Amino acid sequence: MELSVNAPSKIKLDTKTSTPTPHDLDIVVRDERFNRGNTIARWWAGDAFGTAWHNALSATFPRGEAFFIEAVKAHREGANPKLAEEIRAFVKQEINHTREHIAFNKLAENAGYDIKTIDKRVEEMLALTKGRPPILNLAVTMALEHYTAMMAHEFLANPAHFESADTEVRDMWRWHAVEEIEHKGVAYDTWNHATKGWTKWRRWKLRSIMMLIVTGRFFKNRWQDSMNLLAQDGITGWKARWGLFRYLTVSPGVVRRIFPAWLAYFKPGFHPWDHDDRDLIGKYEGEFTDALLPAE
Repeated sequence: MELSVNAPSKIKLDTKTSTPTPHDLDIVVRDERFNRGNTIARWWAGDAFGTAWHNALSATFPRGEAFFIEAVKAHREGANPKLAEEIRAFVKQEINHTREHIAFNKLAENAGYDIKTIDKRVEEMLALTKGRPPILNLAVTMALEHYTAMMAHEFLANPAHFESADTEVRDMWRWHAVEEIEHKGVAYDTWNHATKGWTKWRRWKLRSIMMLIVTGRFFKNRWQDSMNLLAQDGITGWKARWGLFRYLTVSPGVVRRIFPAWLAYFKPGFHPWDHDDRDLIGKYEGEFTDALLPAE
């Protein structure tokens, strides 16, 4: 990981608001760079199944996070000063995440994986969103941001996920997780701003329906992508299916562990900051005290 003496950029969000987003929340833009010149084992996560799952996730991030940025920015007009600052910080963090996952995806390709098929399918899926009401794109973003926040919490709270991983790759995922927790309420607060004229029932109905749709597509596509990557390792059939299922639901079991947080999304009046898990940020932020040179 390359380091410089530049300090992380902090955006303090202390304007009082009626949302559960903490008044003293700092969204820190840590302009860090990883995996430049790094070489990794093909199974950098310690086994084929964890490697396939995380490689499949990472392959979707560059285009996916660009989609998130545009979906949120499309609804920033008229936002109060606090939310406007949140959106700016969100955009800066997501731009850095995109850059770092492009670098990591190249590393995965150098290790012998073909992930271009995943990227191409994401591109084709996003093309289908063109022309539809922008509020639907925001609802999708809100649901997927809940997924990233749930997994971020789990990755930081449970070291088992990366205990056998390449050190620098593990640092990248933890850095990403810290920032996903910090900005986990931005898309949701933007949604509340954009739909302030809606009834509570209409808000709840659309976000709930969209979460169900997103969940089905998320697991169907990530499973397919992981199976494709496992096949590139010669792991197919029941061995591939059972191995990935066991990884996701038994040990370390990220899907099983995030289920309660997923279910909470459907609660009327839910907000991502109903669960304040900033202690996880504090636990790891000492590793990220130096920011790197500005993005190229």
